[in-house]
Amino acid sequence: MVDSMRYSQQLKAACEKDWQKAHKDHPFVQAMGDGSLSLDRFSYYMRQDYLFLIDYCRVLAIASAKSPDLESMGRFASLLDETLNSEMELHRGFCSDLGITEADIEATSPSPATVAYTSHLVRRAYDGSIAELAASLLPCQWGYDEVARLLEYRERPDPNSFHSRWVAGYCDSEYRKMTDWLRGFVDILGDQATVEKRQRMHDAFKASTRYEYLFWDAAWHRESW
Repeated sequence: MVDSMRYSQQLKAACEKDWQKAHKDHPFVQAMGDGSLSLDRFSYYMRQDYLFLIDYCRVLAIASAKSPDLESMGRFASLLDETLNSEMELHRGFCSDLGITEADIEATSPSPATVAYTSHLVRRAYDGSIAELAASLLPCQWGYDEVARLLEYRERPDPNSFHSRWVAGYCDSEYRKMTDWLRGFVDILGDQATVEKRQRMHDAFKASTRYEYLFWDAAWHRESW
């Protein structure tokens, strides 16, 4: 049964408990879905996620450089462009609405969870193969896609609230297309990989899934040093 799954699905199935905790059951995700997430928790999240995306963009640039062909190089470059010019702009828009200036964001210190997660991704990017790097990126891209699909049709008190706007932002068709491509890319690399390389891909994917949980949890508890 497992062997008939796509390799990306095998990775997810191997850490299903962690995936469920991070992308379905976490109270931050649930509160975003029903519109009950508090403004202070959302503000904390926005600041930290903006800092996260800065290093995420660096990792995408390395992924483009390490890509084995022009198509995958272009795809990572497109994802980098989308993150820099669309996703981060979405964050800047939210922050502006919340009264958070760019100077405020720049003065924000990354939380322990943000530092840990970005350090993990950057290390995989510099030290690992493109297969390991892609596997480490997939839980973030795929996880947000899945969270948005889970919450897309939930009823919220205000359809124009920041909760609804956040969900709508990750329901974008281009975002979903990029998720499908990255899953397919990981499938190909996993199918071609040696047993040893597949284990490194699994370890990278699992670690990123756990960091996804810790990132939501830090925002929920407004973690500080």
